[in-house]
Amino acid sequence: MLDGIYVDLVRSIYAALIPPLIMSVGFVAGGIMVVRETGDAALAVIVAAGTLMAVSRLAVALIGRREAFDPGLGVERAQCLERQFAFAYIGFAVCLGAFGARVFMLPANEAHLFTAVLLVGYGAGVVAGMAPRPHLAIASMVIGLVPGLVSSFMVASELYWATSAMMTALLVGGIRNLLDRYRFTVREISRRITFGNLARTDGLTDLPNRLALREWFEEHVTLNPHAGLVAVHCLDLNSFKAVNDEFGHPVGDALLSAVGKRLAYIIRESDKAARLGGDEFAVVQCGMKHPEEAAVLARRIEAAIRQPFRLDGRVAKLSTCIGYAVSDDRAEDLEPLISRADEALYTAKRSGGGIAAQIDDERNGIPAAA
Repeated sequence: MLDGIYVDLVRSIYAALIPPLIMSVGFVAGGIMVVRETGDAALAVIVAAGTLMAVSRLAVALIGRREAFDPGLGVERAQCLERQFAFAYIGFAVCLGAFGARVFMLPANEAHLFTAVLLVGYGAGVVAGMAPRPHLAIASMVIGLVPGLVSSFMVASELYWATSAMMTALLVGGIRNLLDRYRFTVREISRRITFGNLARTDGLTDLPNRLALREWFEEHVTLNPHAGLVAVHCLDLNSFKAVNDEFGHPVGDALLSAVGKRLAYIIRESDKAARLGGDEFAVVQCGMKHPEEAAVLARRIEAAIRQPFRLDGRVAKLSTCIGYAVSDDRAEDLEPLISRADEALYTAKRSGGGIAAQIDDERNGIPAAA
């Protein structure tokens, strides 16, 4: 399963708070009344344990909810959240199964009626809220319902046998419905992630587009207190049109793709390259301590683009103009930085090529790079 789909499925189980809340309140309140009616000590112990697990289940759901919906949630942390959720959920199911089994052993018809409703409601709640994690949902339903169904069937009454058979049919149907909902949910999440990626990825180079770069900038720079100095490099390719005209558009497209791969290769994991359109690319460089680091990266980009490209037996040579802007103001949006980098790029073009910089030294007190 793709990581993004798995993370979204884990998020889904933290989204449903109403079904477990209703079940918890119903179990605790009803369990206390059944204990008072029957006076059974074993049942009192089961209700006390179930109350503890019900509270634990709600606490896990509430505490983990914020982290579950964190946009930066990764697979490892999602697995930890799922394990925490599963422990509390299965624990409550064990208590519910023991409760159902014990109640049907006692001569208390009204308590039997309440327990039957409680078990059916639990199954419906699991199907409604836990379909994204079917292995956990099915285990919870079997553990929580089967002991009560078996105990009900042991009562020497045709009505109880019919009730047990009906509840068994509902259990089987609920599991089938749960699996169908799981497959549907996976398809919908997969489709949403796919469309989201297509909307944020340049189809030719597989680099992020401008929208994705803006979102990445907000997350990793604007909201990051440790971003340090930030540089935006804008570049376009000299002689690209000539190469395109000489070798044809398919080679030109392959050349743009190769440029994108080189940019992605030479930058750090903390930086991000994107294609803005045509033969224009941008690189965001963050975590710098001195503007000279931006100058170093710009020279590396220039040297990488200057190396020959071998495409379908042909050799294409390019050069690039680069303009970059440096800022330490994390409140500054990406677009103004791109505009300043574009101004520096035009300066480089008017000078016949090479690299030009625009550093906001007056506002931020940053020494200009050499």
